[in-house]
Amino acid sequence: MSTVDKMLIKGIRSFDPENKHVITFFKPLTLIVGSNGAGKTTIIECLKLSCTGELPPNARSGHSFIHDPKVAGETETKGQIKLRFKTAAAKDVVCIRSFQLTQKASKMEFKAIESVLQTLNPHTGEKVCLSYRCADMDREIPALMGVSKAILENVIFVHQDEANWPLQDPSTLKKKFDDIFSATRYTKALEVLKKLHKDQNQEIKTYKLKLENLQTLKDAAYKLREGIAHDQSRTESLKSQIQEFETSIQDVDAKIHHAEVTLKDLRKLQDQISTKTAERSTLFKEQQKQYAALEEENEDTDEELKEWKTKFEEKVAELESKISKLERELTDQETKSSFLRKTTDDCFKEISKLQTEAEVNLSLKNERDSAIRNIFTSHNLGPLPSSPFSNDDALSFTKRIILRLPDLEKDLQDKKKSNEIELKTAWDRYMVANDQWTTADVQRQAKVDLKSGLRKRIEDKENERNSLELQISNVDISHINEREKNMRTEMERKKNLIAERDFESNITQKQTELYSIEQKIKALTQEKDIMVGDSDERVKLSLKKSELESQKRKHRKIIDDHREKIRGVLKGRLPLDKDLKREITQAVRAVTMEFDDLKNKSHEAEQEVKMLQTKIQEDNNNISKLRKDMESRKRYIESKIKALDRQYSTIDSYLKALETAKEKRDVQKSKYNIADGMRQMFDPFERVARAHHVCPCCERSFSAEEEDEFVKKQRVKASTSAEHMKVLAVESSNADSLFQQLDKLRLAYEEYIKMGKETIPNAERELKKHSEELDQKSQALDDLLAVLAQIKSEKDSIDVLVQPIEAADRLFQEIQACQKQVDDLEYKLSFGGQGVKSLEDIQSELNTLQITKDSLHNELEKLRDDQRYMEKDMSNIKDRLHALCAEKVQADNVFRDVRKAEEELERLVEEKSQVELDEKYLKETIGPLSREKDKLLNEYNELKAKLNLEYEEQSKQKMSYAQEVDSIQKVAFKIKEFHDLKKGEKLKELQEKLSFSELELQKCEAKKQHILSELERNRDVIRSRDKLRRNIEDNLNYRKTKAEVDELTREIESLEANVLRVGGISTFESELVKLSRERERLLSELNRCRGTMSVYESNISKNKVDLKHSQYKDIDKRYFDQLIQLKTSEMANKDLDRYYNALDKALMRFHTLKMEEINKIIRELWQQTYRGQDIDYISIRSDSEGAGLVLTAIGYVQVLASLIIRLALAETFCLNCGILALDEPTTNLDGPNAESLATALLKIMEDRRGQENFQLIVITHDERFAQLIGQRQHAEKYYRVTKDDQSSEGYSIHGRVKIPSFGATGFGLPGKISNIKVILNGGQRVTFLRPDGFFSFHNVPAGTHLIEVAAIGYFFSPVRVDVSARNPGKVQAALTETRRGLHEFVLEPLREEQYYEVREPFNIMSIVKSPMGMMIGFMVIVMFLMPKLVENMDPEEIKRAQEEMRSQGVPSLANLMPGAGRS
Repeated sequence: MSTVDKMLIKGIRSFDPENKHVITFFKPLTLIVGSNGAGKTTIIECLKLSCTGELPPNARSGHSFIHDPKVAGETETKGQIKLRFKTAAAKDVVCIRSFQLTQKASKMEFKAIESVLQTLNPHTGEKVCLSYRCADMDREIPALMGVSKAILENVIFVHQDEANWPLQDPSTLKKKFDDIFSATRYTKALEVLKKLHKDQNQEIKTYKLKLENLQTLKDAAYKLREGIAHDQSRTESLKSQIQEFETSIQDVDAKIHHAEVTLKDLRKLQDQISTKTAERSTLFKEQQKQYAALEEENEDTDEELKEWKTKFEEKVAELESKISKLERELTDQETKSSFLRKTTDDCFKEISKLQTEAEVNLSLKNERDSAIRNIFTSHNLGPLPSSPFSNDDALSFTKRIILRLPDLEKDLQDKKKSNEIELKTAWDRYMVANDQWTTADVQRQAKVDLKSGLRKRIEDKENERNSLELQISNVDISHINEREKNMRTEMERKKNLIAERDFESNITQKQTELYSIEQKIKALTQEKDIMVGDSDERVKLSLKKSELESQKRKHRKIIDDHREKIRGVLKGRLPLDKDLKREITQAVRAVTMEFDDLKNKSHEAEQEVKMLQTKIQEDNNNISKLRKDMESRKRYIESKIKALDRQYSTIDSYLKALETAKEKRDVQKSKYNIADGMRQMFDPFERVARAHHVCPCCERSFSAEEEDEFVKKQRVKASTSAEHMKVLAVESSNADSLFQQLDKLRLAYEEYIKMGKETIPNAERELKKHSEELDQKSQALDDLLAVLAQIKSEKDSIDVLVQPIEAADRLFQEIQACQKQVDDLEYKLSFGGQGVKSLEDIQSELNTLQITKDSLHNELEKLRDDQRYMEKDMSNIKDRLHALCAEKVQADNVFRDVRKAEEELERLVEEKSQVELDEKYLKETIGPLSREKDKLLNEYNELKAKLNLEYEEQSKQKMSYAQEVDSIQKVAFKIKEFHDLKKGEKLKELQEKLSFSELELQKCEAKKQHILSELERNRDVIRSRDKLRRNIEDNLNYRKTKAEVDELTREIESLEANVLRVGGISTFESELVKLSRERERLLSELNRCRGTMSVYESNISKNKVDLKHSQYKDIDKRYFDQLIQLKTSEMANKDLDRYYNALDKALMRFHTLKMEEINKIIRELWQQTYRGQDIDYISIRSDSEGAGLVLTAIGYVQVLASLIIRLALAETFCLNCGILALDEPTTNLDGPNAESLATALLKIMEDRRGQENFQLIVITHDERFAQLIGQRQHAEKYYRVTKDDQSSEGYSIHGRVKIPSFGATGFGLPGKISNIKVILNGGQRVTFLRPDGFFSFHNVPAGTHLIEVAAIGYFFSPVRVDVSARNPGKVQAALTETRRGLHEFVLEPLREEQYYEVREPFNIMSIVKSPMGMMIGFMVIVMFLMPKLVENMDPEEIKRAQEEMRSQGVPSLANLMPGAGRS
């Protein structure tokens, strides 16, 4: 039986790649405990990977399974798993698997670098190392361990994440059970048989079709042979007729040839005549046209006419030369005339402009002088000389006016500062009063809110107190104590009863007796089978031996021929003969699957690479398009900026240009508004002066002359200011237009900025991401293609071996069968010679043993049922006891909460009364403060209005003066500009230039008229000469055409004479038609004969070729062979159908038997483990549709069911492997079921005590579960897995809890030490004590922490623990109750806990102080005092009061008193 001894882990997950971590597996129990995340499950993962080669779930193709290179600070980490185990043959084997994880530029690369099996040579004792491919290693190790790979994966080494696989869907579950039952090969055999049967049916149909086809071909071949003989006789008669027709045709051809030659010559002459006639007709028509066009027919000879033509050309050339010269002179004169006209027009325009400017300059001087005089007069700046002023005088007067402007500005600023100081003083007084009022109001509102909050809290506390008092009234502590005592007594009684029955020893004894009886039955059955032999077995033995030797020789020859190829395929191994075909088939299947998988992956990777290339191309195009768009926007914005403002030319200056344009627009608009205000003052000033005869500014009285002068100046200023307003309006409009145009570019500019800062960078990041992904995919594709080529070469080398290996395996199977038959015969013959019992005796003994076995089995089941019933009853009592203790603790908490609520209520009432007093005081204080605040605010507003009015009046005066100064400066600037440009001198120069240009223009016009008259005269001469030249040319052309017509007439007459000598064309044409018809008739007959003969010959050759065709070759033999093949295939197909049905029934029977055995074990384990009352047992259903577990329950039941199914499968299938690993078996299990699971595991270990190689590996974080199963008789030690103390995760805290005489005295409750909890940081972490009282917390960060101990019956002081980060691992502890430091971290209880209050003794005052006592005392006092009070009252008052009470339906108090009736 195979077991595991040791395992070395290095560089796997969180295990350090530099250190070796070794774990030894004990028998029968290896217990591994540790907190979550410490690396416990990594041990199961390493065991599973070593034995099966399967990576754990969520390993990301191995990337997260190997230690991260980034964590190690390396670019490459290596991991290794080394496992030493014993095989099923008790042979020591070491499995080594090594891996490598490399951090590349953009990805992690995982690679398995070594797979080795080490064994000891039994002869030499040396280590033998065999290196395997991973696939071979994955097949080899399960074979060595004696179980299938499916058992290792799904039963023995199951990952925590896959522990609930029995609860998956039925189809997946059936597949797993097929793998576990090793029924996959039989299922595949069924599929192969079914496929063969289907293929065979298809082949039979094909054979039938082929047979019908061959029958048709056989009949067609007979018909072809008959057709060939008939066509050959007809062909010979047609050949003689063809020879006669050929002779006749040759004679007719000779006659036709002679007629065609003669006819050809005649037609050639006729064509020449026709051509000449047509040419003559055309020339004759041309001759007539030329004659009609002649103005005069000249009688001179041709030579004379030609001489006239030559002299005429010379004269015409002279006249044309003279005309060209005159035209050039005329053009020159026109150019000069146009230039002079343009010069004259320009001078006129310039003179008019300068004259206008001179007039404007004169009016500006007058305006300047009047403005200076008005300002000096209105502001008393001094005396002035008489008008007009010289330029120097005007400049000095203007400077004096400008110097007055800063004084006015300074006066205005002084006024503003004094106003601000007065306003600030008034506002400060108001703010002081306002702050006082606000503070008082806020305090009052806060007190109101606080009072409402306190009122609500008082109501809540009263409700809470009432509800708690109601709960107290329903609690009966004495009844709870009585029930607890009864339950503990009942529990002790049940424990004693279970101990007396001693179920475990009785069940073990019964199982031992049952096992010995089963062994005896098995031995007797074998003995019975042996005695059923036949007498003639020796003859069969000799025949089988000779057949066996022959088959061995053939098998040995095939193996020797292909030995080297097999070693090459299996990596140097030559497996046993029985495993040879399986090894080769597995190798073929593995290589084929790997090849197909790699091919599909390479195709997918190629598609991904193409897709990424397309995306990158799209990204590049998008980026290019965005950049072009961005550049075009930039050019557009820059061109607009440059066109609008030459000062700015780049896009970066856009914002500055926009700001400048906005400022300029605002300045121009302000200037325009100021000028408009000044213009509007002129008309009111004039009306005031005319109406009141005083100055509107200083109110000085005017004389009539002064009034007229003032009005005149006002009108001059109004006219000049209107022109100035127009200029300012134009400038303001231009500035506003510039700003609007620049502002329209804002959207384009923002899009440009967004494109440069967001859109293009995002697109570039996307491109970079796709490029990196493309590099990864391309590298992966290259790797896949390289591996694919290697796998293809391996596949080809393996495919060559398939056929010979199948033959060798078939021979081996026959050898095995034959050898088995020989061994059976030899055994039977050797056994039959001994003295044995008779068959009847053996059968009788078998019946007796079977009866004994059944009775023992019934007794065993009864014992187990009794045990389950008593354990179930005991569990129910424990549950009720726990619930009662919780109820008692809850009642104590309610009493404590009532006292606390009453104290809190008294405190809140006192606080509420204090708040009401504060609120009343603040409300009285707010009234005077509010009136003072309103008064100060009114004073401030009045002062502010008064000061603002004074400031505005002074500001208007200053603004008016500034506008006048500005208008004078502008007028002075324009006057200065006129003089600086010397425009008066330019006017005189232009007038002189105009007179000279007009004189030159008159001369040019006279010369041009002379040239025109001379040119017209020469052109008339040229026109008359042209007419004469045309007449001479027409006469020469007419005479030439007439000569050509006469020559053609002579040639036509000669050709007609030649035609008449040869003969007529029609005679030869009729004879040629007759000969052609005769030839066609002969050819038709010849062709008919030849066609008929060719048809016969083609039929003969076609039939011969058809007979030579492959379909007619050996047609009779092929028909007979096909008939035999059809009959044999039909018989073989019937045999396949019978084989399929037999194997299917056997497989279903095997599944049924196995399922019954598994369900039996599952039922026993379930009844031992499950503590609930709702599920009696569970089972797995197996039928033709699939397998499934029918279970609908909460999570922990499903987890428990999965565990029990795995235990049952291990019991059934792990006969050669005694290993079982449980990873976190208590996940989702409650306390009772976890304890039951621990009990079941202990029972399994007890049952397997006699089995030497049984191993149970349990990995858990549940300390209590570990204590339950980790008993000393099963495991003397256990492993605790933690992370390193010096790691970045934190540090470890170790301590011990010491309780002397635990639970023996006082109110301390007896219990287990494992029930004591140690709590870190108020419940952040919780742990239980180990059996020796020690506890540990791991991965605790540096800092201050609080540890508390929760133990029923004892009070422990909380402990402050300081974990030092400066001195790693240093821990200091101190008790918070006594402030005492602990040198050793040992915690002891300070006192025993008192859960119940001591009953107080009887006290008469307690009755008096109670509510009922006080009510009785009050009633007694009323009974004695009321009659005395009634006697002293007025009788009339008593009577009236009694009547009112009777009218209201209330009984009189006097009637209720004993003394009232008597009075």
